[in-house]
Amino acid sequence: MSLEARAIKRHIPGSPRKMRLVVDQIRGKSVEEALDILHYSPKHASKVCELTLRSAVSNLINAKDGGRVNPENIVVKTITVDGGPAQKRVLPAPMGRAYRVRKRTNHLTIIVSEIE
Repeated sequence: MSLEARAIKRHIPGSPRKMRLVVDQIRGKSVEEALDILHYSPKHASKVCELTLRSAVSNLINAKDGGRVNPENIVVKTITVDGGPAQKRVLPAPMGRAYRVRKRTNHLTIIVSEIE
């Protein structure tokens, strides 16, 4: 039986498509490797992803009785990005028109587990 923990971050500014570019790089990797990838990635989404991953690892350590977990044995089991609510704004356009601007948000869910 492997122990699991999850962390959810909601209403992250930025489109889900841009977040998925970062998330796809760390899916299925060990936590140490994933944190290295995220720490040195230039994308804005990687900072949010790194904080959420650290939260999931902390949740796993707190869920375990003794609290002793070897970080090398923790793996990113599943990681999903779902679209959140979009804020609608209006941008002035030529000839009295208005273009609609959708400021997108996303929800990030990370599940980490300890491998035996």
